[in-house]
Amino acid sequence: MTRRELSRWRRQPVAVVVGLVFPVMLLMMFGYLVGGGRGVSGDYLGYLVPGMLALTMAFGLEGTMVAVTQDLNKGVVDRFRSMPMANGAFLVGRSAADMLQSALGLAVLLAVAAALGWRADGGPAGFLGAVGLLLLFRFAMLWIGIHLALVAGKPELVQAVQILVWPVGFLSNAFAAPESMPDWLGTVVQWNPMSQTATAVRELFGSPGGEPGHVWAAVAWPLALLAVFFPLAVRRFARLSR
Repeated sequence: MTRRELSRWRRQPVAVVVGLVFPVMLLMMFGYLVGGGRGVSGDYLGYLVPGMLALTMAFGLEGTMVAVTQDLNKGVVDRFRSMPMANGAFLVGRSAADMLQSALGLAVLLAVAAALGWRADGGPAGFLGAVGLLLLFRFAMLWIGIHLALVAGKPELVQAVQILVWPVGFLSNAFAAPESMPDWLGTVVQWNPMSQTATAVRELFGSPGGEPGHVWAAVAWPLALLAVFFPLAVRRFARLSR
């Protein structure tokens, strides 16, 4: 199933390139055109890069969601059901391909950030820990997207469902510090799972805005989301096969 999904990269290279370039464009735009995040003192690029990495892990789910709904509507999944394979194999294969693309996207964005002058000062262990937290967050968001795609059922409905991800991304501390916001909004932002990941990643990278004690929350939130949405997605897929 994973090889099947990766073969789409050869047939649709433009979609892969766009997915890699879009986060770079956001980084350049917010770093140089918008810039100067509110409530951020010192090096704004150092604050922005970890937030952009976390934001990238939350966005770009529509490719996987559309692929799942297209296979459902074109009868591809019906052919797989006639084979001796587990119900979750199709979904796990699709998620594995997405995670490979997400890892590639992280590498590209980190390389661009380094070219712009950003540096990770947390040491090798901190760097690897931060990357691990980002991929864990992506994996949790991915299974939320897969479940929503199965609920939507049609590719044309995916775009409407994908809009739900935007509040998670922009009601966060990716671009500005919660201290600069109204108290009620700052509280919402601080409890956002993406904000927890961004803050923990800043701590591990040794970047501005990092605060001790957030790593555990950056692990607990994705695991809690996976505990809910992974079985929901597999159960929903099993019901569709009846």
